[in-house]
Order: sequence, then structure tokens, then C-alpha cells
Amino acid sequence: MKLQSMFLMIAVTAGTGPVAFAAPPESAVMLTGDPVVMRLSKDEFRIAFGLEGRSCKQGCNGSVRYRVDWKASDGTFRTERKEVHYTVSPGAARTIAVDRQYLDTAEGAHTVDIVNVKVDTITRRD
Repeated sequence: MKLQSMFLMIAVTAGTGPVAFAAPPESAVMLTGDPVVMRLSKDEFRIAFGLEGRSCKQGCNGSVRYRVDWKASDGTFRTERKEVHYTVSPGAARTIAVDRQYLDTAEGAHTVDIVNVKVDTITRRD
């Protein structure tokens, strides 16, 4: 629903004429919301992805490829590409994938803050 309303807002604000957007495929597995970041220590995090899998009636699996932008207390800024796998059980409408992250230049030497988490792709295999 959020995706559809975003497309509508873009079409309305463009105002230069008709704009056509392709709807996501019926078989797509999509996020249920923004990723949830949980801090466990100075440099250890869990990043959780809620996935809507109603189209996986017989079950499916795949992966979420994403980027994490983080900054250490010494000013170091980095972007890392990560991947976490998920499984939607047969008959389930949703699942969750949780990735464990240690983000630092030296183990436990700095306090790290996650600046941004951005999903690049979500793959699906039946």
C-alpha cells in the first residue's frame, strides 16, 4: 500500500503529463516496513527485515541484499554491502530475517552508530 501511494504522489507532483509505473509482480516478496536496527553493544547490532510472502503459498526462500552506512566514534565512515537469507514456510503470509553485524575498524575499540540501512534487492526462489 505504501508503494502504491508513493507512486501516486510522484505522478501527482510530476504534473507534466501521464506517468506510467509498473506494479510489482504478483510473485514478489516485499518488505513489510523499514528494517529494524537493534544495538547489542558498542559495535554489535541485529538488523531485522519483515517480509511479506503471501505469494509463497507453497513456501519459498531467497535473500535480502542491503547496504549499511555506519560511523565510528573516531569519525570513520563506511558503507558495507550485506546479505541475509530468509525462508517463508508453506501457508505463511510473513517471515522475518535477522542479520548479526559487528561494525568497527578494530574489535570493540569504538562506539559505532548505524546511519542508514538501504535494501538493494530481494531475491526469491521457489
